[in-house]
Amino acid sequence: MTVGIICAYFIAVLVIGGFSHRLFQRTSEDYFVASRSLGPALLLLNLFGANMTAFAVLGASGEAYTSGIGVFALMGSSSALVIPLVFYFVGTRVWELGKRRGYLSPVQFFRERYESDGLGLLLFVVLNALLVPYLLIGLAGGGIALAQLTGGAVPKWAGSLIIVAVVLAYVAYGGMRGAIWVNGFQALLLLLLGGVACWVIVHQLGGLESAMSRVGATHPELLVRGTKIRPLQLLTYTFIPLSVGMFPHIFLQWLTARSARAFRLPVVIYPLCIAIVWVPSVVLGVLARLDFPHLPPGAANSVVVRIVEHHAPGVLVGLLAAALLSAIMNSFDHQVLAVSTMFTQDIVVHYGFRDRMSERARVWVGRGFVVGILLAAYLLSLIFDPSLFKLGVWCFTGFAALFPLVVAALFWPRSTKQGIATATLCVSALWSWLVVSQWRSPDYTLGGTGILPVALVLAVSVVALVVVSLLTRPPGAATLAIFFSHDGEAE
Repeated sequence: MTVGIICAYFIAVLVIGGFSHRLFQRTSEDYFVASRSLGPALLLLNLFGANMTAFAVLGASGEAYTSGIGVFALMGSSSALVIPLVFYFVGTRVWELGKRRGYLSPVQFFRERYESDGLGLLLFVVLNALLVPYLLIGLAGGGIALAQLTGGAVPKWAGSLIIVAVVLAYVAYGGMRGAIWVNGFQALLLLLLGGVACWVIVHQLGGLESAMSRVGATHPELLVRGTKIRPLQLLTYTFIPLSVGMFPHIFLQWLTARSARAFRLPVVIYPLCIAIVWVPSVVLGVLARLDFPHLPPGAANSVVVRIVEHHAPGVLVGLLAAALLSAIMNSFDHQVLAVSTMFTQDIVVHYGFRDRMSERARVWVGRGFVVGILLAAYLLSLIFDPSLFKLGVWCFTGFAALFPLVVAALFWPRSTKQGIATATLCVSALWSWLVVSQWRSPDYTLGGTGILPVALVLAVSVVALVVVSLLTRPPGAATLAIFFSHDGEAE
């Protein structure tokens, strides 16, 4: 029954993706940003879905299984507070400039803001390099989920391949419109079924109070902060959600909005959506210790699937499988589309084909690169099998450390291309060194101090950007007028 429901889910995704193509206007702007036409509800569902990855469901439950209920405080609560603020202060301004200047990618924005092709190329390389581990989270999570849900009948490599094939079908065919409508459906599925599954399993375990008492009797460290999560670790985790401000796929989501008013609903409702997904994931991860007390570290990634299979009725297992897959595919498709958009607009079109490439050709180049990036990500997923939570934390660390770039571009006229470039290079070098040297740290902190690497890298980014900008010449007055004058602001 589970396999049948999963197949029905994939068919529904393909049908919705195929239907969305009927709305396709056959322009590159429509393929990459859906002609900037999203209203509040679809914008909310897609911004939420684009952030709810395998990290939030499989990774969070696996980390809760290991570290306890405090995992929600690390990422769930801070995300619910920080991310809506980023949407409001950064997203709305990015949308307005994108609408007025016709941007289709973050690289275009930074290139024009700082009058520098070289800076645009540097950011293209760094943003794509940081997106690779994020893509691996989706593929690895999809493979793990399908393998566990089918009892090994679909091995992990085949599960990841199925995810690739389905995403390829609706993203290459429908572009942003395909991703938008599919993600709207998937986000609703995730929001509706996550809480239901948690309620059913808690009921099977005798109620929340009884189940938590049993966990407390055998693993008390999972229900209190203790030494598992230290104050400095909790504090520095609040920097991680800043990464949303530099995610290329979120940047593209902002550009799809119909108007600035469309951001109101996401800003208000997003915290509730976070709670609906994160609370069940963390609770189920902790409760899994009752049924599976001694899972090895690698197996913790699939603990939420194990407990759902163990306690839920057959139909619910299938529906939950679909919800899990929706969480995995929601962001994966947007990430693939973001990479494709940047390659098409910032490399192919910008360097040599600006005036010679038709709208149709641009769309086909974008589709071709979707195929290429999916194939490359799939091959990497076959040889790379880390903790999904750890991989997510390191990926978010890099993007969060780049957040000062977009803040400076939007709010500090005195910032310069040299400052932005220096900060980017410092972040890239320091992040790479920390990943290699701190990868085996059990709590991802600097030398076991409790301070997350993101705090150090973010501080270095800010200092490099400010100091170098103050020592170099800002962009010309004409450019600054474009970005800091409100005349002609889009409605």
